[in-house]
Order: sequence, then C-alpha cells, then structure tokens
Amino acid sequence: MQNPPTTARVALAVVFFANGAGLASWVPHIPMVQMKLALAPGVLGLALLSMAAGALVGIPLSGWVTGRAGSRTVVRASAALFFGALLLPVLAPTLPALVAALFLVGAGNGALDVSMNAHAVAVEARWPRPIMSSLHAMWSVGGLAGAGLAALALRAGTSSVAHVAGATLCFGLATAIASLALMPPAADVRDEGRRFALPSGALVGLGAIAFLALLSEGAMGDWSAIYLQRSLGTSAATAALGFAAFSLAMAAGRFLGDALVARLGDTRLVRLCTAAAALGFGGALLLGRPGAAIAGFAAVGFGIANLIPIVFRAAGRLPGVAPSEGIAAVGTAGYVGLLAGPPLIGLVADAVTLPGALAVVVGALGWIAFAAGRVRA
Repeated sequence: MQNPPTTARVALAVVFFANGAGLASWVPHIPMVQMKLALAPGVLGLALLSMAAGALVGIPLSGWVTGRAGSRTVVRASAALFFGALLLPVLAPTLPALVAALFLVGAGNGALDVSMNAHAVAVEARWPRPIMSSLHAMWSVGGLAGAGLAALALRAGTSSVAHVAGATLCFGLATAIASLALMPPAADVRDEGRRFALPSGALVGLGAIAFLALLSEGAMGDWSAIYLQRSLGTSAATAALGFAAFSLAMAAGRFLGDALVARLGDTRLVRLCTAAAALGFGGALLLGRPGAAIAGFAAVGFGIANLIPIVFRAAGRLPGVAPSEGIAAVGTAGYVGLLAGPPLIGLVADAVTLPGALAVVVGALGWIAFAAGRVRA
C-alpha cells in the first residue's frame, strides 16, 4: 500500500484554517464599513448579498476548472483572489466599490471552498481512514481564531485597515506556503474530455441533503437568539448562549466525526445524528423552556456537524462525475439553503409563530435521517 500523503494533509489543514480565519477577520468590521459609507441597514443587507452572488459564480466555475487543471492549481489561484480582495471592502470609498469588492471576496471564497474540498477528497482516498471532518473542524477553529484576534485588535484600538491588512498578510502567506506541499495536479484530474451532463439522481439527492443541512444552519445562526429572547423571555446574555451552544457542539462533532465515521459508516452516522437532533430539537420546542432550547440548539449543532464533510466525500466519489464538479454541485445547493433558511423561517413565523416556524428545521432533519442512504459513497 502507498504511504499516506502526510505532508499534503497537514498543508491542507493549514489552508482550511487560514480560510476560516481570514473570513472571520473581515466580518467584525462590517459595522465600521456601514458607518463610514452611511448605509441604511437594508442597503447594507443588499450590499452583503453581492458576496453571496460572487460565491454562486465562483463555486461552479471552480468545479469546472478544478476538474481540468487540478485542485492544487485552483487552490492557489482562488486563495490569491480571496486574500487579495479581503482588504478591499474595508477600503471601499463608495457603495458600488463595496459591492464589487464583496463580489470578489465571495467568488474567491466559493472557489477556494470547492478546490480545497476536492483536494481533501484526493488526500482522503490515499489515507487509511476518514479525515474530511477533521479538516472542516480546522476551518471552524480558524473562524474562532480569526474572530478572537479581531476582538483583541478592536479592543486595542487597531484600525480596521491595519487589522485586516495584517490578517490578510498572515493567513494569505500561510496559505501560499502550505499550497506548495499539496499533491500535484495530476492527483485529481480525472475527467479529460468529459462533457456536460445532467445531474444524476444520486447527485440531486446529495444536493437536497446539503440544501437542508445548511438551511438548518442558517436558521440557527439568525433565529436562535431571537427565539430565546422574544419567545421565551430570556435576557440578551442568555439568548447569546443558544448560538454558542450550537457552534461548540458543531465543532466538537467535527473533531469526533472521523472516528465516528470509521466506526459507524457514513449512512448510520447521518441517520443516528440527524434523527437524534430532530427528536431533541422538536422536544425542546414543545417544552418551551430556555434550558431545553439551549440543549436543543446544541443537539442540532452536533447532528449536522458532519453532514457537509460526508456529503462532499460522497459527491467526490460518484462514478462518472468529476470530484470537483460533484462537490461544486452540492456546494451550490447547500449555499442556496444557507441563504434561504433565515428568510424562510421569518416568512413561516409571520404566518404561524416562531416556534412553529423553527419546526421546519425538525422536518428538515427528519427528512435527512430518512434519506441517509443517499450519502453512501
């Protein structure tokens, strides 16, 4: 048996970490940008959508190019775009400049997401056990580190430009150095001469799971604190614990994910975790108590922690589909779910109640548990 590509795995973990840290370094400066450009909340929200639009362009384009040029090549190019554009929103002098800058950041981030996950599939194929979840855990750790360093910089009075420039230089340089140790392009170029084909039923099923998983994640991010504070009457400090519990449980689930996959397999792990999350969160909504709600948010975090790593793994191993294009397809579906989740919950809450609207997440988790067999690679 060939030796596992240890150096490439370590380098890829650095890329995942740096991507999460770089993204988290910019987000805390959004209020400064809003103040500098005197943007109303609605205008700011529309401007931020340009980042999503960029991702929806970068993700499928990256999948197409990666299948032909190799994931290492696209990791380098997309990382250069992402880190090269990261400072531009902070420097933007006008609203149109901000929209253009955010579009470039979103395109670079989406392209990097696909290419580094495609490379992860190639590395994992040469590894004796699953590693995808641990790589996604490094992205989460990077996000925590980037946000923490941003908080320290802001507390110390560092300007937004200086902090984002420093973070861009640090994490961008780390990515550039790490990319030198990734496997060569030939490691995952498998689709020479391939032509466009309609998505298979298997790919559509994986895309549906990604859509519902990230719909649930988006709902937790935007509505957990509102549910605790407005529906259950908690303080703002207690309300913040809902998303904190969700995030910590998700990080823990990803660190444990590879061992759980090795023991249970992809299908059993998805079925058990999402079924338990649906029961736990559904029970919390029925009880309507703050402690139960926080535990329910944690259950959802742990339940969906490994869905995206597992779905990406399965999409990267579908017969007749280039790994990068399979990942791009389910990644696009997942990103649409992430964008659709919060407004969908809001619309349903207007029609019924917020607890009733959050039951949509219970239904999504239940459907994933029922369809868990689709993740079999």
